[in-house]
Amino acid sequence: MVDSREGRLELLTNKNSCLVLVDYQASMFRGVASGDKSIIKQAAVGAAKAASILGIPVVLSTINPKYNGEFIPEITTLFPGQEAFSRKILSFDAFEDDATWNAVKKTGRKKMVVSGLWTSMCFAYTALHGLKEGLEVYGLMDAAGDSTPDAHKYGIERMLQAGVIPITLESLVSEWMHDWGNPKSGDLVKEVYSKYGAMIGLR
Repeated sequence: MVDSREGRLELLTNKNSCLVLVDYQASMFRGVASGDKSIIKQAAVGAAKAASILGIPVVLSTINPKYNGEFIPEITTLFPGQEAFSRKILSFDAFEDDATWNAVKKTGRKKMVVSGLWTSMCFAYTALHGLKEGLEVYGLMDAAGDSTPDAHKYGIERMLQAGVIPITLESLVSEWMHDWGNPKSGDLVKEVYSKYGAMIGLR
């Protein structure tokens, strides 16, 4: 089980982590009232784009796409040919679906970055399940939203109390990149920082 201080002090890299995105679907976005939906969406797309540039494994999960809509194309088109798993069990916890959980296990990564809609439900329950399975879980908080500000706030608090490590988009991308000597830094500036970030306006 990865729960030591030493493990948590090890930075995220493109070799030790994966990204899990849960329920970024049209109907789920419509129910978000805890923050600016466009900012939430940008954070999710930005993380996915950074992962695609750096070759980081990404797992996508949906709940009842026939009713809620398919996973948003801004993300799925970054990973052509990759399945967005429609959960066979209509659970709020994405990892109760065998295909989704097996895809995460197959990556062999012990550090998992996760986010989703909504914060207090599908995001939180999936993150808690990841902790229970022994993963070191990082919650991408600015890519999440919920039906009310309180639901979002206390969903985050619940995850933090359980041991989820909070992170935000630009911090995540910078940690993955590590330094400006990274051969992918130019692509990240052009495709992520300048489009989805506020810190850097370079083009």
